[in-house]
Amino acid sequence: MRFVGIDPATATGIVAIGEDGKLIGWLETKAKGETSTTRINDNLNNVFRFLVPNDVVCIEGFAMEAQHDTNKVSSGHNWAARLATDRKVGGFEVATPNQLKKFVAVEEWEQDPDRPGKKRRLEGEEVKTRVQVAVSDHWGDAPPTFNIADAYVLARISEALWRVRGGKAIEDYPIYQQEVIHNILHPEVAKENKKEAKARKKKREAAKKAQATLF
Repeated sequence: MRFVGIDPATATGIVAIGEDGKLIGWLETKAKGETSTTRINDNLNNVFRFLVPNDVVCIEGFAMEAQHDTNKVSSGHNWAARLATDRKVGGFEVATPNQLKKFVAVEEWEQDPDRPGKKRRLEGEEVKTRVQVAVSDHWGDAPPTFNIADAYVLARISEALWRVRGGKAIEDYPIYQQEVIHNILHPEVAKENKKEAKARKKKREAAKKAQATLF
């Protein structure tokens, strides 16, 4: 059995971890073809060839915050990976881009040195570089590309979900990883918590507006 992470895109990162927790191997495949359709189909075939029937797989979720055209293309490759995995393995887990980063304690926002009290959102490559470094810090492996780094984290998420389902205590993982594991295993709770957080945010914003009208 292998724990496999897949970061699907035009260049797809795939990583396999053994049941002993050691890295088996990684690979980045670049979809070939003259059209988006042929490239997506090539990606499907690449993923299908890598997988074996008893793999435990986690795929990165759709990049809903990506630009419109980018989102359409990445969604096609994401569906290709899902279809290939479903055909070869029969099922898979999904971790959102935010859950992937949270699992290695990488934040997208940091204090802006030029604006005290304000935060700035990190550029895409800044975040991806931090994920690469975090993988090395957590597990000692050094992914050579951004896509492989993301796939590596997904493989570790797949492993953690399998072990917790098998009886390992979730408390054995760091707090930030516990949250990711819990939210994937219990999506209904995560959805309710998100709904409550959104309601609290709206309430705070309404209170600020009401206070502003008093002055």
